[in-house]
Amino acid sequence: MTATSQAEYKAKARIIKALAHPTRLFIVDELSRGERCVCELTDMIGVEMPTVSRHLSQLKNVGILEDEKRGAQVFYRVRVPCVLNFFKCVEAVQSNGKCP
Repeated sequence: MTATSQAEYKAKARIIKALAHPTRLFIVDELSRGERCVCELTDMIGVEMPTVSRHLSQLKNVGILEDEKRGAQVFYRVRVPCVLNFFKCVEAVQSNGKCP
């Protein structure tokens, strides 16, 4: 493995690690239906706002989400909708390799 390919795989692993948490998967799935403010996500998830903010920050830092501040509220949305294809792939693995 070359240094360049190793760096590329590390970058990909960083994105996959950001998705590797049930709460973050829920957030991406929920945001696939449209943008939400942090307060809405906090209510849906049922944990404290700082915890939700950390999850959102991880997803934003790897480029999956983007945010927009409107007054005192911050709204998040999926920046790259193709990440949802990954969900379909995971579901195919769960169903013994049967792709939709």
